[in-house]
Amino acid sequence: MARVNDRPPHPRADRVRRELADNISTWRRMLGLTQDQLAQRAGISRTAYIRVEAGEPGVTTDALLRVLAALRLGDAIVEATDPMSTDLGRARADQALPQRVRR
Repeated sequence: MARVNDRPPHPRADRVRRELADNISTWRRMLGLTQDQLAQRAGISRTAYIRVEAGEPGVTTDALLRVLAALRLGDAIVEATDPMSTDLGRARADQALPQRVRR
């Protein structure tokens, strides 16, 4: 299995990861929290938090979600990815969704 660093870069994913990391850092500083304090609130190590804030590609989903929850942003992320909040999602709501998408 390929490690994260063995994969070719994905420009859109890299941009989103950097912007999300910058936003998390800005929220932390606006709330007057240190990296240690936010890591503790998120229930992760300071090292893991630093990796989240640096936008490193190997950060676990769990660590990221814990940080977002500690910042009280978890619900906003769920809402932002809700298909029913889009015109396409609402237009397709009447169609039966497949259980699996096969190639």
